[in-house]
Amino acid sequence: MPNQQAASAPPVASAPQVQTVLGPVPADSLGRVMMHEHLLSLVPGPWQSGGAADDRVDLAVRALSSLAAVGVGTVVDISPYGVVGRDDDGENAVLLRAIAELTGLNIVSGTAVYLEAYSPRWALEASLDELTARFVADATTGIGETGVVAGVLGEQATSLGVITPHEEKCLRASARASNETGLGIMTHTTHGTMAHEQIDILRSEGADLGGVVIGHMDTQLSVDFVRSVNDRGVNVAIDTIGKETWEFFVGPPEQDPPDGEFVKNAFHRADAHRADLVAALVADGRTDSVFLASDLTGAEVWMNPGTHGRQGYNYLIDSFLPLLHARGVTPEQCDTMLVANPARLLGGCLRGSQLHRR
Repeated sequence: MPNQQAASAPPVASAPQVQTVLGPVPADSLGRVMMHEHLLSLVPGPWQSGGAADDRVDLAVRALSSLAAVGVGTVVDISPYGVVGRDDDGENAVLLRAIAELTGLNIVSGTAVYLEAYSPRWALEASLDELTARFVADATTGIGETGVVAGVLGEQATSLGVITPHEEKCLRASARASNETGLGIMTHTTHGTMAHEQIDILRSEGADLGGVVIGHMDTQLSVDFVRSVNDRGVNVAIDTIGKETWEFFVGPPEQDPPDGEFVKNAFHRADAHRADLVAALVADGRTDSVFLASDLTGAEVWMNPGTHGRQGYNYLIDSFLPLLHARGVTPEQCDTMLVANPARLLGGCLRGSQLHRR
């Protein structure tokens, strides 16, 4: 009788997983996702009192308390080292664990370095190789000594109308860390500037542009410009929803400037414009490369009493989605932007040994 061997079954691909601060979870369990937030920067007040790092876990828990009722199951905190809620060494990332445990939400932590003017000294002095190693360690063994493993690289930032050599170094480090770990990259553009230049740098490092989200595209006035960015093969983020008025320092502020001796501008962008932009992108057939978020911090809550001040995180779901529906965007298309796209970015690359359990 001939020797018969059972045909070996093809390997079963593991289901996509997302790295949260409490460990990996299935990508299809995320629910709606707030993709660009800062949970340890919620104390209200003018920049830089509001928007600075705080340890108010209770405030974050209260702010997040009604999201589950509107289908939000995951919040991504992409606070870079030393700004909007992350301390210089990242040690307070451990507080994100407490927020996750107390709210029952999935919390995903990012890792990045912000604008040169706000970068910690260690990041300014680090070589490209050293910074890459830092990001890889954050995504494999944990941020600092916290054991909190990053699930995305971001928000990696560039300045208004320029990318400094330091910021280019940080972008390249994010790209190299992404190539090594499989994590997606989320960027910060200052008022939508330097988006194409960011893409050029990331592409030159061999980054998978399908895993890149170019941030703050809703601060751009030109729909055609946003289309041109999306046409490069990246995703685009409409991620300051509800932030209709904000302030911005022009040039790096002094560490302790005398009263009045700094220059800042106030900016306004109505959410009707954001809704028009999203509707135009959806009508183009770009729904599967658009992300939505609010980028809520204490620095802007007091300036936006009718949006973030009144509804907080729920504003995006309760008030902005109806603006989209009124412009012909369907509930299914909204959930593509809030559920499917985040699950793809956060879970599309992590596999097997790259997952880190608590």
